[in-house]
Amino acid sequence: MDGKRHAHHGHDRSAQRQWAQWARRTQQTRRRGRLKLLRHRLAHLLTPHSHEAGDKVDASMETSRDGMRTLWISLVVLGVTTVVQAGIVALSGSVALLGDTVHNAADALTAVPLGIAFLLGRRAADRRYTYGYGRAEDVAGVLIVATIAASAILAAWTAVDRLLHPRDITHLWAVSGAALAGFAGNEWVARYRIRTGRRIGSAALVADGLHARTDGFTSLAVLLGAGGTALGWRAADPVVGLLITLAILLVLKDAAREVYRRLMDSVDPDLVTTAHATLRGVEGVLDTGQVRMRWIGHALRAEADIVVDARLTVVEAHRIAVAAEHALMHAVPRLTAATVHTDHTPVEDDPHATLHHHAQGTRKPSPAHFSG
Repeated sequence: MDGKRHAHHGHDRSAQRQWAQWARRTQQTRRRGRLKLLRHRLAHLLTPHSHEAGDKVDASMETSRDGMRTLWISLVVLGVTTVVQAGIVALSGSVALLGDTVHNAADALTAVPLGIAFLLGRRAADRRYTYGYGRAEDVAGVLIVATIAASAILAAWTAVDRLLHPRDITHLWAVSGAALAGFAGNEWVARYRIRTGRRIGSAALVADGLHARTDGFTSLAVLLGAGGTALGWRAADPVVGLLITLAILLVLKDAAREVYRRLMDSVDPDLVTTAHATLRGVEGVLDTGQVRMRWIGHALRAEADIVVDARLTVVEAHRIAVAAEHALMHAVPRLTAATVHTDHTPVEDDPHATLHHHAQGTRKPSPAHFSG
């Protein structure tokens, strides 16, 4: 009887030891988890970026604020330039400088549609516009390209009219000073807009910067024309105006190409290459399928197919997909969201067979072709 009691007590002590070991392992696991979470949060503090929905909106708002700040500052600079030139137009009677002044005023006003686009871009997505209102920037880009085209037509028409009807210019020194002021103001605004546009990913703001650069060229034409007039060549102003028209057309081509590519969902091919390499580096991803990206305003969205082991559970496959999305956000600049579709290694039946007659050539072939 005593032997049975001792055996029972021995069994209890063994169970208690096992329970204590399990508790220690559990506590250690939780501690490691907390340390891992702390390291992750510290890493995000040192390299600030987040993938929470609210933080994505905040990042979008911040880029819109940068765009609006650029528009306001450039509007003030061009406004001051226009006022200075208008005063000298009244003094000299220069028709060329008058045209340049009107041109600068029009360039300042292009900030209006772009500002409206930035404000619209801040609106949250809804049931009708499920991707948000970022495309408003592309519409503004089209308007800016149209404005550059109108500027080229105006410059050409003014130059031809000046050739057919020569005019004398007085106060050439004042006209030259106003032309230099116009060139300096427009070039500063152009650099500022283009730099900000490229930083926040706004093709429309880049196009608007190129438009400001064309206005700088027209101001320079006034300066060169005044110099030719001072040397006694009356046709200098219109001839230089025609040459500047050609320069404006070259800038128009660049701006139109930038906006066209954005409208057609063009992205840098290197970004797609980076996305494939990043996805293949995620633990559990055996291969990649199709990767697509598109700009919505000044943010990128992506859709990607990955191949995982067919023996994984849904939870495990989903965990790999989330890790893949997270890795893409770190690797691809300005990427705010990615939809990751999980395919699996070959099984007996092709799960995509029922879709083949709906979307031939639009999806990656079935994972049955996977050779890994």
